[in-house]
Amino acid sequence: MAMPLRQSIKVATYMAEQKLRKRDKFPLIVELEPLFACNLKCEGCGKIQHPAGVLKQRMPVAQAVGAVLESGAPMVSIAGGEPLMHPQIDEIVRQLVAKRKYVFLCTNAMLLRKKMDKFKPSPYFAFTVHIDGLRERHDKSVAKEGVFDEAVAAIKEAKRRGFRVTTNSTFFNTDTPQTVIDVLNFLNDELKVDEMMISPAYAYEKAPDQDHFLGVSQTRELFRKAFAGGNRKRWRLNHSPLFLDFLEGKLDFPCTAWAIPNYSLFGWQRPCYLMSDGYVPTYRELIEKTDWDKYGRGKDPRCDNCMAHCGYEPTAVMATMGSLKESLRAMRETVSGNRS
Repeated sequence: MAMPLRQSIKVATYMAEQKLRKRDKFPLIVELEPLFACNLKCEGCGKIQHPAGVLKQRMPVAQAVGAVLESGAPMVSIAGGEPLMHPQIDEIVRQLVAKRKYVFLCTNAMLLRKKMDKFKPSPYFAFTVHIDGLRERHDKSVAKEGVFDEAVAAIKEAKRRGFRVTTNSTFFNTDTPQTVIDVLNFLNDELKVDEMMISPAYAYEKAPDQDHFLGVSQTRELFRKAFAGGNRKRWRLNHSPLFLDFLEGKLDFPCTAWAIPNYSLFGWQRPCYLMSDGYVPTYRELIEKTDWDKYGRGKDPRCDNCMAHCGYEPTAVMATMGSLKESLRAMRETVSGNRS
């Protein structure tokens, strides 16, 4: 796990505080969506299917920052849509960083080189660039040629300027262990990004492509083969060791979607950013007025093939914190990742 040591310590301290306060449900990272508009039409995403009036809306800075502060989460992932289309995205980032929140700005990178001057490098901030594969694979996924090359150029420029750069890769049933290996080798060894996040695709109801989402058995086989031969230890993956075990099928976890909640123009989305069963105005209401027991594999058919990080990474993190053996294992991998 390549999470910076300072960030690891802050998250561990935060979780210990929640335990002392006897809170059984709390957020680790908020998925903040200050807009739904995007400059791409990715096949596996349904965000731009919202009505035109909704796509024109932009969340006010005070609302965005206030929601994160209300939740108390130590980390924020700003997504959308394409957040760099928000005219005040730099101010949202600046205010969150000033509050010492760890901020990951998720972007397809089409606007990154044009907007980069609006941001300053900080140990609390990182650009997270969406890369689903090498050139042909990625451009097909986002339905536009040239996106991969622009993303690579933007990553190189951001690294040159001293920014932390991470990536987010989503894999479908059209992927093979080799396509996973190829893109992660490229990101890890050639682009030398700081850390990489990976996830099996989830079947958004409004996604244009409904035929290429992975099932549980397919996911386990894909990652078990991709991780073989020492790849898993060599790659700077931004995941707990137990979550990677989960992807391989070595163990199973219940979903804890309340730990990575989504806040958008509509409010706090229940139960997670992948499913929409209504919205509430506060995180407290999300926790208290959602029947969490009815979600998860074997409970809701929409959850049956989900192995996404938003539901299972926090479970793995909490299991790690609850075990001395797993905590030491994660610490070893964190230190190793920071030295590589």
